[in-house]
Amino acid sequence: MTPKRAALRMVAIVAGAMMATPALAASCITSKGQFGAYKQQLAQQAAASGVKKRGLQALQQAKLSGITWRFESNPASQSSMRYRSPEQFLKSRFSSVNTFVSGAKRKLQQNARLFQSIEQRYGVPGSILVAIWGYETNWGGYTGNTPIVSGAVTLASYCRRHPRFEDDAIAALQLVDRGLITGNSRGGPSGELGHMQFLAGNWVRFAVDGNRDGRADPNNAADALATAANMLRRNGWRAGRSFADGSANFRVLSTWNDSGNYQRAIAYAAGLIDQ
Repeated sequence: MTPKRAALRMVAIVAGAMMATPALAASCITSKGQFGAYKQQLAQQAAASGVKKRGLQALQQAKLSGITWRFESNPASQSSMRYRSPEQFLKSRFSSVNTFVSGAKRKLQQNARLFQSIEQRYGVPGSILVAIWGYETNWGGYTGNTPIVSGAVTLASYCRRHPRFEDDAIAALQLVDRGLITGNSRGGPSGELGHMQFLAGNWVRFAVDGNRDGRADPNNAADALATAANMLRRNGWRAGRSFADGSANFRVLSTWNDSGNYQRAIAYAAGLIDQ
């Protein structure tokens, strides 16, 4: 059977199942061999959420992401599991804190008008946004090489993460339906998108057309930065307030990344960038 016919067959099966019975919640998996069964169950949920033909085809074609599975299978290797100072955290990706801060300041200066307009609209300072941007993708230099749909579905399937990230997997399929990504589009190892490495669900909820070209695109820096600011504001960021450790704005950073190490590093770096 050709891939196209197989995908159409899955659509037909899902549609029939939805007419016959309510969609059942997909069960998480503990072994790679269960991934196919998980996708079949997720397809019912996706169809019930309004995912259409292209999204369901992308799900049918998704493969278990080896890098995502390995990472989730070894939680002790994740930086969020043990304390790191902000300096240690930043140096895990950059040669030095000074290198990171100087690079961030250059980006801030090169895009001064953009960052000023975003802060005026959303109240989030450029120092915070440029720090997140730099840490996530080296200011757009590397946005990932893992198929987004495969990474998102693999993360959602894994029992340690399920069902927390299932909405993001379904959102990735919705983005395929909209034509923003395809089943082959690449991003972070857990389905992260573009310059700021958004989870798909966050992009669906908070996307902003920052450059006003009629399309909100996570691979466009202006769109990604404006969307990040919108996400932080809508989660409680207060303009002009401190973002130091322990402040209300600092706590808002947890909606971006729930690692205390990450939050401390971003706030610390942003403070240096502001100097």
